[in-house]
Amino acid sequence: MTFPAPKAMLLIVNPTAGRHRRGLVDAVVQRIRDEGWTVDTVETEAPGDARRLAETCDASRYAVIAVAGGDGTINEVVNGLARRGVDAPAVGIVPLGTANVLAHELGLDFSAAAIARTMISGHALPVRPGQAANGSERPRCFSLMAGAGFDAKVVAGVSTRLKRRWGRAAYVWRSLIETRRYRPVRYAVNIDGVRHEAASVIVTRSRHYAGPFVVAPAAALANPLLHVCLFERWGRIQPLRFGLALLLGCLPHTGGYRVIAGREVHIAVLSDAGETGRQPVQIDGDDALTLPISIGLAAGSVRLLRPV
Repeated sequence: MTFPAPKAMLLIVNPTAGRHRRGLVDAVVQRIRDEGWTVDTVETEAPGDARRLAETCDASRYAVIAVAGGDGTINEVVNGLARRGVDAPAVGIVPLGTANVLAHELGLDFSAAAIARTMISGHALPVRPGQAANGSERPRCFSLMAGAGFDAKVVAGVSTRLKRRWGRAAYVWRSLIETRRYRPVRYAVNIDGVRHEAASVIVTRSRHYAGPFVVAPAAALANPLLHVCLFERWGRIQPLRFGLALLLGCLPHTGGYRVIAGREVHIAVLSDAGETGRQPVQIDGDDALTLPISIGLAAGSVRLLRPV
C-alpha cells in the first residue's frame, strides 16, 4: 500500500496488554519514525477508549491507526472504524495480547522490523466484520469470532486481573472449572433458515482460534462468509476431548464437530439443563453479549494491513 504525504500514524497502546513488551512497541515506533513517519501515541485508560479514538480520529491526518494490544483492543478499533466507510484509516497491529489470533490470521511476523514494514508498506485487506446483536445491547462487530457455550463461559469467568497475572494459564484453569461445573445445555443454532443443535458454537470469520490453532480451514477474512463451528456432542469429557483435538491440529476431522458456512445465524438456548444465570457470548475473546443473539455481516469494511 502506498501512502501519500503526510505520513502520519495514530498508535493506540493498551498498557495492560503491553506491560511486559513495551520494548517491542518502542522498537516498532522508532523504525517507523526512521522512515519519515510521524507517530502519535495514546494509551488507553479504560474499556471503550480504543473504540472512541478510532471513531473520532482525523482521517485526513492519519493514514494508519496502529493498535498495540490484544484481540480485545483490536476489536474496539474495528468497532470504531466499521461505520466510517472507505476513507477510514487502515489498521496496523503490534501484537501484545494473550492469543493474538488476528495476527496469526494475517500472517504477521512478530519481530519489530517486520511489524514496522507491514505498517508502512503492507497490503490493505478489506474485511467485512461479523456483527452480533441481541436486541437490547449495542450490536458488536467482530473481526474474528463470536462464541456461545463452553468457550464463552470460560471467557466470562476470567477477570482482567487474572488474565493480566496468569496469561493463557488463566484460561486453562477456568476451563477445568467449567468442565467440573458442566451441565448439558443445548443451543438451537439457525444457519440461513436451517436449524441445528449444539452443545457449544463458535461463529467465526477466521481460520484460527486461541492463537495458531485451526477451527475452520475454509474460512478467510477476505471471503464475506460466516463459518459456524458446531460442537455437537454432549458430556463432561467432550470439552476436554475437543480441546485436545484443537491443540493437536485435528479438530476439523474430529467426530461430533462440523463447520457450516452461512450468512445469517441465530443462536438461542434450547434447554438450560437447570443452569441458572445468563448465557454469555464472547466476542473476540471478551465477554460481550447475552443470548439469544443474531449474527450477520457488517455493512461496511475495515482495511487490515498484512505483509505483502
